[in-house]
Amino acid sequence: MSARPVVLVARAVFDDVVDRLRVHFEVETNPSDTPFSKAELIARLQGKRGALTTGSERIDAEVLGANPQLRVVSNIAVGYNNFDVAACDSHGVLATNTPDVLTETTADFGFALMMATARRIAESEHFLRRGEWNKWSLTMFAGADVHGATLGILGMGRIGQAIARRGALGFGMKVIYHNRSRLDATTESALNARYVGKAELLQQADHLVLVLPYSAESHHAVGAAELALMKPTATLTNIARGGIVDDAALAQALAAGRIAAAGLDVYEGEPAVNPALLSVPNVVLTPHIASATIATRRAMANLAADNLIAGLGFGPDAGRPPTPINPGVLPLRS
Repeated sequence: MSARPVVLVARAVFDDVVDRLRVHFEVETNPSDTPFSKAELIARLQGKRGALTTGSERIDAEVLGANPQLRVVSNIAVGYNNFDVAACDSHGVLATNTPDVLTETTADFGFALMMATARRIAESEHFLRRGEWNKWSLTMFAGADVHGATLGILGMGRIGQAIARRGALGFGMKVIYHNRSRLDATTESALNARYVGKAELLQQADHLVLVLPYSAESHHAVGAAELALMKPTATLTNIARGGIVDDAALAQALAAGRIAAAGLDVYEGEPAVNPALLSVPNVVLTPHIASATIATRRAMANLAADNLIAGLGFGPDAGRPPTPINPGVLPLRS
């Protein structure tokens, strides 16, 4: 038996990233890329000191209790609502994520999704593909302008600020935002952004973009009551996390014309999508791909590998993982 630590790579990852892990560890992979059930995850983690995970793997007290030898769980994502961080703390397990490396790519996609929503691009493409385009008319798929409109951002972290920069500096948009804490005056000035209360944000935004992290407090942060405050001409774009929007309430609002359109990259219970969202024409739907460029996904996987290697005490940064979520557990017990 090898004395080297054994780690699990829970989903299919670039071969060269796995090779980097093999320098230090015995590596068990999942080449079929089939998400594990909880029972399968518990079984696969037996004897593992670390794991490279994605949002598909829920790391909670049950999983950790069944695997007391586990020391590091390294998420290939900036979000980590699949981690019970309190349980990681109590079990002395380091949790890490991959912030920063996906900021600009995700902001690009969020802005593109917002524009596609405002300009009815998906709706008009479906119309064309069905062979229904037989004449031009003045109001055919007339949508909403983006340039000069009011961009509302709920959640003003790294990605929110990157979207604000695109809107203000690239499209001359008036930027308003709501966040748990207000940005400093210098940052607000650079983004030409104005802090407002949540109700005012909903009431004034022509295009509302959601970029806040998921938590118990942000669950259904936008539901029927919030949608009722929005302009009937407004659009909503969610690139944050499923569960921040009440998808059923959104589908009802779209069907009733209470808002003009929505662009969604994330969903409650994904990969399942509320069937009501599939039946309304005024929504653009994408399968959680906001960070999906080859360069960015490689950067995310490599940062996750860096965290796992350093977290388990190897490499030039041994004991100092680049992006810990709960650094208070360091140094890790053997």
